[in-house]
Amino acid sequence: MKKVFVTRKLLKENEEKLKELFDVKLNSDDKIYSAAEIIEGSKNFDGILSSVTDPINSDTISKLSNSIKIIANGAVGFGNIDIKAAQEKGITVTNTPDVLTDATADIQILLLLGASRKAYEGRIAAETQSWKWSWDFLLGKQMSNKRLGILGMGRIGRAVAKRAKAFGMEIHYHNRSKLSPDLEDGAIYHKTIKDLFGIDDIIRVNDYIATTKAAEKQKQWESLKVIAEMAKREYPETVLGPYYLGRYYEEVGEPKKAMRVFQGAFDKEEVGFITLDVMLDKADKIKEDFGY
Repeated sequence: MKKVFVTRKLLKENEEKLKELFDVKLNSDDKIYSAAEIIEGSKNFDGILSSVTDPINSDTISKLSNSIKIIANGAVGFGNIDIKAAQEKGITVTNTPDVLTDATADIQILLLLGASRKAYEGRIAAETQSWKWSWDFLLGKQMSNKRLGILGMGRIGRAVAKRAKAFGMEIHYHNRSKLSPDLEDGAIYHKTIKDLFGIDDIIRVNDYIATTKAAEKQKQWESLKVIAEMAKREYPETVLGPYYLGRYYEEVGEPKKAMRVFQGAFDKEEVGFITLDVMLDKADKIKEDFGY
């Protein structure tokens, strides 16, 4: 019987099923293991059932027992696992795609209903016993016959659209590309975000930083290039665009281009943690590492 190391406490029925199928080591205390504990705990096991809280980077993978043949990540993504390092060691990595599509779409509708029907205000009124009827008391908005704009019509976007249509909403969307008629299901396509929402607003610096953190976590390096180009247009006098363009070149294996971009930003304005010292330090580090 194959041996499986489980990093987090599961639902009771899931753990019982695992016991039927494998020789399992469970985490009954639901402790968040360190990398060292995962390495030691999974020694001589065949597989690891991990979660998004587990730091399974290249260093951790290099120290795993050679008996480990699979890391089954209980999550939609696998940003916590170094896929390349796992492949090099002959370890298969799996995830659970699409399992949260319906749940996320349900919550989107919950938020729409809550906001339109003043659910929060109603709860407060009930809890504080200040429920006093009047013609305009908790007067909200109905969702039917309203237009819903969806930015990004992927699996979740389409699931939201399907639910919103049941409320009689007209669906509008913007996507990188127009969907086929069967996937659109009557939704109206807009080529730009401005066309969809009727606004032309500048993206805040903090939003750029938050977005790039997510892209870096998921190792979506091409996204860094797109973000850098947008930042250069909207904040041309700052280091924001050059910094993320340099990071892009670093990650795609073009260190010389990265060094030149970092060096070329010495006359730009600093933004948040991206100071001129940070830019020059990165350039110097590349120069030192590669002997340019």
